Amino acid sequence: MRLRNDKLKSFVAEAGVSREQLAQAVERDGLRGPRAQSAVNNWLAGRDHPRCKAGDVKRMAAAVGCEPKDIVRFVSEVRHHRGSTQKARLVADLVRGKGVDEALNLLTFTHKRAAVNIKKALDAAIADAELSNADVTSLVVTESRVDEGPQIKRFRPKDRGRAHKIIKQTSHITIGVEERN
Repeated sequence: MRLRNDKLKSFVAEAGVSREQLAQAVERDGLRGPRAQSAVNNWLAGRDHPRCKAGDVKRMAAAVGCEPKDIVRFVSEVRHHRGSTQKARLVADLVRGKGVDEALNLLTFTHKRAAVNIKKALDAAIADAELSNADVTSLVVTESRVDEGPQIKRFRPKDRGRAHKIIKQTSHITIGVEERN
């Protein structure tokens, strides 16, 4: 779950809740007083430090008077996918902006290797949304990103005692869904 600061700001403005009241609502062990105030200011500015937990989202949603699903994007990540970033981006671009049912169909029948891990990330994001009582039929893939991962370095023996480098690429796949009305 990642907090959407633009939606949170609009709900805060509608409800007329101050930042101090939000900070009091999210207070917990390790996040009290000025630290809670700083965290709320960061979250409203779009920074995710300290990391916004599911309990924090629920308490903020209750303070503002909305559902947690209204102010978050459900995000899942597959790290260290064994494949190049460029090849995985072809599949990730295919599902961005599509409805969840259509994206699942596309990934099921795509012959690319990256489609398997992208589908796993999408399934995990959908399950996260279901836990927050989001309507699965109105979910849309809003974020599909592929970043470079670490390179795995190997060597292959060559003629006359030489060695040639073999670099195996990995990538990190991020899929986010949110409810559209």
